[in-house]
Amino acid sequence: MTDKEKNDYFYVCSLIEFTARKTNNKRGIVVDALGLDGVRKQLKDAEVNHCLSFEQVSDELIGQYVVTDGNFDTVTNCKYRIPGFMDIGRLYMYLIQDLAKPGTEAETLMVVFRSFLSDEISNFSTGVYYENLSYLEESFKVGYLLE
Repeated sequence: MTDKEKNDYFYVCSLIEFTARKTNNKRGIVVDALGLDGVRKQLKDAEVNHCLSFEQVSDELIGQYVVTDGNFDTVTNCKYRIPGFMDIGRLYMYLIQDLAKPGTEAETLMVVFRSFLSDEISNFSTGVYYENLSYLEESFKVGYLLE
């Protein structure tokens, strides 16, 4: 992945995280609403959209792709300081960079955000987000959190 591509994936992953928090959805719900074509469009537009506020781009995304409000709120009742949406976006960017075969990054983004691991990362009461990247990658590969 080139530096530009990393930056685009970082932005789009952060946007997905931001939008999921805003709409109280699992991250997979947001990528399902976007679909593969929508993910690719967001990646293509990332270089321009990063100059805009996340709020504005997220509102446009919610309207265009009809992302309805859900009930997956892992922020409101969390007792601890939660990582920022860009911190989570960076983590997803690294996961995609390491897990994707060349040319399958957009598809890998969708698979990772739809996976059990995404729900675990979003459960800010557990601290899975703080785990070592290689641990998260190996857990993803086997389909459950390793002990």
